[in-house]
Amino acid sequence: MPDQYAVIGNPIAHSKSPQIHAAFARETGQDLVYERILGDPGDFAGEVRRFFARGGRGLNVTVPFKEAAWALADERTQRAEIAGAVNTLSRLEGDRLRGDNTDGVGLVRDLASNHGFRFQGARVLLLGAGGAARGVLNPLLESGIDRLVIANRTVSRAEQLTGLGAPFGHVEARGFDQLDGERFDLIIHGTAAGLSGVVPAIPDDCLAPGGWTYDMLYGDTPTAFLLWGRDHGAARAIDGIGMLVEQAAESFWSWRGVRPDTAPVIAMLRHAQAGR
Repeated sequence: MPDQYAVIGNPIAHSKSPQIHAAFARETGQDLVYERILGDPGDFAGEVRRFFARGGRGLNVTVPFKEAAWALADERTQRAEIAGAVNTLSRLEGDRLRGDNTDGVGLVRDLASNHGFRFQGARVLLLGAGGAARGVLNPLLESGIDRLVIANRTVSRAEQLTGLGAPFGHVEARGFDQLDGERFDLIIHGTAAGLSGVVPAIPDDCLAPGGWTYDMLYGDTPTAFLLWGRDHGAARAIDGIGMLVEQAAESFWSWRGVRPDTAPVIAMLRHAQAGR
């Protein structure tokens, strides 16, 4: 019988995780099935426990359950601990659960391995101080960058993240209106406002010559921040499709001990994206 995996969220019908993990399984010869679970906000913990009681081996977690998964995990990786959110649950002995957060490593690996961005010594601006930003904080600070600035409309929220990140690297907090005169080699967009097509009010000249822009969001059409990057001279303006696949590959590796080749899967999703 194939090993059982799934992704839980609400809504969930849009999730690309089943096709991503199915492609990984075909590529690596792994015998598994991967399904979607529409989570009940009133019984998330119960649904997770029942999935693993039925023999489930691993569970991906998406909106709005990542913080609840963090609380449910019996042990957590350092990056999950710092993120305050879990997107990957694994079953341990004794019905215990291990929580991890693979979002940040997915972002760093996409930029470095798939696009050739050099993190060493880079000046990075992270827009937003919510769950998306918190999830990538630790891997970004461990990537070799020289400086990380977290900018948010409410500065106090950015300051909370700098406190979490300070033990791992140089990190500062700013308001969007406090970036005049700053220049960055990479600007990463991670605000919830991006879901509404809104770009934070950052200075037009804060992207350094030759700098890159990266949107953790993705869609069938270019996001508002991708268009901002192109309009402001970004050498590369990249969406989050690669991050989606790379974070899934990290989950797959933690479950199966096999690291899949992500390039064909990213190409598959790009082809589907272009065909819509």
